[in-house]
Order: sequence, then structure tokens, then C-alpha cells
Amino acid sequence: MPAAKKETKKTAAKKNQYTASDIEVLEGLEPVRRRPGMYIGGTDSHAMHHLFAEVIDNAMDEAVAGHASYIEVQVLPNNELIIRDNGRGIPIDPHPKYKDKSALEVIMTMLHAGGKFGSGAYDTAGGLHGVGVSVVNALASSLLVEVIRDETLYTQSFSRGIAKGKLKKMGKAKNKRGTSIRFTPDTDIFSKGTDFSPSRLYAMSKAKAYLFGGVEIRWQCDKSLLKKDDPTPLTDTLKFPNGLADYLTEQIGKRPCVTDRPFTGKVQKAGGHGSVEWAVNWAAAGMGDADGMSVSYCNTIPTPEGGTHEQGLRSALTKGIRNYAERTKKKAAVITAEDVMGTAAAFISVFIREPEFQGQTKDRLSTPDAARIVESTVRDYFEHYLAESPQDSDRLLDWVVSRAEDRIKRRQERDVSRKSAARKLRLPGKLADCSQSAAQGSELFIVEGDSAGGSAKQARNRKSQAVLPLRGKILNVANSTVTKLQQSQQIADLAQALGCGTGAQYDESRLRYDKVIIMTDADVDGAHIAALLVTFFHEQMPDLIYNGHLYLAVPPLYRLAQGGKTFYARDDAHRLALLNSEFKKSAKVEISRFKGLGEMMPAQLKETTMHPDKRQMLQVILPEDMKKETKKILTNLMGNKPDLRYKFIQENAGLAVPELLDI
Repeated sequence: MPAAKKETKKTAAKKNQYTASDIEVLEGLEPVRRRPGMYIGGTDSHAMHHLFAEVIDNAMDEAVAGHASYIEVQVLPNNELIIRDNGRGIPIDPHPKYKDKSALEVIMTMLHAGGKFGSGAYDTAGGLHGVGVSVVNALASSLLVEVIRDETLYTQSFSRGIAKGKLKKMGKAKNKRGTSIRFTPDTDIFSKGTDFSPSRLYAMSKAKAYLFGGVEIRWQCDKSLLKKDDPTPLTDTLKFPNGLADYLTEQIGKRPCVTDRPFTGKVQKAGGHGSVEWAVNWAAAGMGDADGMSVSYCNTIPTPEGGTHEQGLRSALTKGIRNYAERTKKKAAVITAEDVMGTAAAFISVFIREPEFQGQTKDRLSTPDAARIVESTVRDYFEHYLAESPQDSDRLLDWVVSRAEDRIKRRQERDVSRKSAARKLRLPGKLADCSQSAAQGSELFIVEGDSAGGSAKQARNRKSQAVLPLRGKILNVANSTVTKLQQSQQIADLAQALGCGTGAQYDESRLRYDKVIIMTDADVDGAHIAALLVTFFHEQMPDLIYNGHLYLAVPPLYRLAQGGKTFYARDDAHRLALLNSEFKKSAKVEISRFKGLGEMMPAQLKETTMHPDKRQMLQVILPEDMKKETKKILTNLMGNKPDLRYKFIQENAGLAVPELLDI
């Protein structure tokens, strides 16, 4: 025993030491393989398609710079892609600093090596400035580069970021030039079964062709990769001389528009940078507030979260409409950007030097100058557009003013409705209500405790999501007297928030929310509270269940993280399944257990449980033909006869799953 204690102390002392030998230096492209999420946002399907974007962006940079007239995209079996251009070709001469390596090998195997750092090789560029193609190389199990310069073909092969040999001179290639990159994503990085989607690659290629009207993208896809009903063509030539104007025409389709003429244009050397191109039109029928679209790009890179270039466009259009309204003595003061852009299909593409993005995957442009460049460029052209056709412009102005008046009217009605509801219902003080007045599309989250309520209030969409915290466990209405029911403050708060009444007084037309969502902790206590709430609704508002308004949120119990991977598990079984399917058996996975919703950061709660596009929910369904059976089961389990519950447990104990051992 003493010897064992001494060994333990020695081991502990060694662990507490922190010396130079503990400092690890990652060389070459190893940082990319260790932390792919830092470079491409993750290891899922979206991230894998980002590899294609990085390679085609480099080819597009050659086209934008005027050195390439076409790009070829080939989608092959076994998750293999080829992207080829007829540009200048990657330099193959020895690098002046790394004389034992060609410039091509330096570009492919070293981060931050490229021709986009102000050397003059590119005026504007969309690639990752010396990071993109090397990241693709690092995350590819095999990659072959073919370069034709001076009518001579050179090749070099790589695997997982490491050169398999030196650059090889293969021979003459008469009347040809350019770069070809052929690669296959590494299944050690990306989950097995995560394959390139031909339809997604085709859409990405088509968008690139729209963004640079003079470039021709030649698409080719292997027949074996397309499913029976997949409309993606096997071959296609994507070339759109009118650029974004053609894109706008395709998206608007046959829908009637407010004006006969779309507002389109392109200016080179805008603000001393590259160019600004735009295309805007306003749909007049069949489109509501949610149907407008804003699509933006910077240096051919899509920015789905918008950014400063979109802000510049919105500002230019709004100020232009206001100025026109003032000149025609109409109600300019009431017009906002929301009124101008609500039903607009707006496309904006900018080319600027050294763009700044939020995040490595460049979803949002943050370059401050972009707003100024776009606004100053577009506004002059928009005012000329309005002056050229007063008839069209008057229709557009009347359309925008009518939308502004509708917005003001809705706001006034909402304010009156909220005030009226507050007076009649005496809305509970802890209710964080949503801003929209209509029940359609609104949601009420019923959460346990003030702590969880605080996180939920920060994580919610204030427009459509309301939060009502309830303290402790709600009364079990299945075995309570009417007096207890009337004295329960929690039930009174819940009934007041919903506004539809209970029992015989239930009136669905007064229900203030489209979805009523029970959101409790993912543990036994949370399940008990959820059961009590479902019992309340079944006993006091059964039609709310029959008509599909009641849901159960599915928050995670565990967070699993390793490297760039993060997964959330609902329970022990799900945790075990994720460990077996998403992580290597030898990998050290960090597992943290949430003690409750209140312990989760608002961003985590939003991502896992509240965001409509990412959450999982269970709808509580009560078929008409099972009313009697459901009532009997609920009475047995929640009623005041414990012997019936005991009998149920005895009869169904064999169905329980033993608790899983910790991993």
C-alpha cells in the first residue's frame, strides 16, 4: 500500500509539471486536419461542398482577372471532382524562398501562400487568400494538379496535404493552358456516406456563371450519380451574358411586377475597387412580406447573411424612393427600408480588394467601405431610373407608400390588440410576449423555472416566440378539486397567457398562439412536469390537442465535442449512438451533461431547441377514435388511485430499458 501511494504522488507531480516538452508545434497543413472547423466551418455535407467552392473560386478569380474564358466542372463516381480552367496556370518555377520546391508545391502545401496578397497578380479575388486550395489539399485523400504553361504539361500528386513526389514535366500540350484540380474528400475527416450532391454543385456552378456574365462554365456529371427524378442535367453550358439581370429574370419567373422595367446595372472600378452589379424588381402579386429575397455576393462568394454591401443597396433604394416622393409631394416620411425591400427581389454582386468577412466560411461581408461604395454607386443610377419613366416610378412609389400605410395600420392594430388583451386577460408579469399580433405563426414556450425562462427569452425570436416561465411543478389536475384548480396561480397564469378559456369556456378563436410548446429539462423531473402539463391540457383544453396546437420540445441532455465536431444527444441511448457513429473509437470525446435548460447558453438553446430550422419537436396527437382509451390511461396514471399506477408498473416493467453505462 505505501508503494502504491508513492507511485500515485509521483504520477500526480508529473502531471502538474509544465515544460517546453509540452509545447506542440503543428507544421505544414496539420492544423487544418486537426481543426477543420476553423477553416471550413465543420465536417458535415455543407463543409464538404465548401471545398468545391474554394477550388471554383480560384478558377473564377482567373476569369474575373480576364485570364480565363471558361471553367469545366466534372462530377465523377466515388465522390471525385475535377475543376479545370484555361487561365494562366499555377506558377511551376522554383520558389525564390523555398528553392527546393516549386511555387505550385508551396501553394498546395503551405497556408497563406498565394498571389492575392497585393502582388498585383489579382485586382480582386474571392479565394481564401492563400488558404483555400491548401485547405482543400489538406482535407483530400487524393489530389492531382495538372498545369499547362508555355504549352507544357506539369503534374503533381498529393494525399492529405503531403506531396507524393516532385513536380513532373509530362510533355507538350499544344495550344492549351490552364489549371486542373482533381480531388476526393478524405473520409477520415468527413463522415462516411457524406457525398457531393450533383444538384447542389450544379446550383453553385450556375450561380457563379450568373455572377460573371462573360464566363462559360461547362458542366458534366456522371449518369450513375443522378437519381431517377433528379432534374440535374448530365451536361450543360452555363453562360449568361446579362449576368445578374438574367438571374433576376429566372427567379421572378412569370409573376407580375410593379414596374415594367427591372432596375439593373453594372459599374466598373466603383469607388476605386473592382465593380458593383445589381438587379432589382418588385413582385406585385402572390407575394407577401416573407416572399421578398435579397441575394448578395462579394468577389463571387455568396453571403447568405448579407452584410455591408446589402446595407448599401437598401440605403440607396430607400433614399432614392424618398427623394422621388419629396419631388412629387407624396408621403416620403412614412417610408422605411422594410417598405421598399419587403417584396423586392434584389441581387447585388461586388468585387472589392481585400474583403473582410465574418467567419472563415464568409457568410457575411463586414468591409465598412462596401456600404459606402454600393450606396454612392447605385443611388445615382436609381434616381436616373426613376426619372426616365415617371409612369413606372409613380406605380412603384404608390406601391411602397401603400405598404408603409399597411405597416402603420398593422402596428396600430397590434398595439390596440395587445392593450386590449392585457386589459381583458391581465397577462401574467413573467410572460415575455411576442411582438406579432396574429396567432398564425406565433409560438408560446412553457418553461420550468426563472433560470430556464431567462435563457429562453434571450434565445427566442422576439417577433414570433413568447416565453412563459412556470415555477416548480404544476398542479396535477387529474386528482385535484375545483377549489384547488381555481387557487393555482400557475394555472391562472397559463390560462391568461393563452386567452382561450378553459373547460366549457374554451374558445379556439381566442387562442393567442399557433403552437403551444412544453419545454422542460431532459431529465426525469422535466418529464414529470411535461406529463403534468399534458394532463392539464387534456383535461381543461382537449381541443387544443385535437387541433394540433400542442408540442413537446426535445432539448439535449449531453453535448459531445471533439476537435471541430460538436453533437448534442437527447438521452443516454442517443449519446451512445453518436459516439459509435460520429467519432473515432480512439478519439477523446469531451462529454458534458446539461443539468437543465437554465444551464445552457442562450445560443445553445436556440440552436438545439428553439430555432424552427434546427430544432426537433414532438407533436402531441390525440386521434378521435382513441378518446376513451386515452382518458382511461390518463386516469389510471395521473388519478388519485395509486393501486392502478402500481398495476401498470407491474404489467409494463419489462419494457423499461436499463440505464446505459457511462462511456
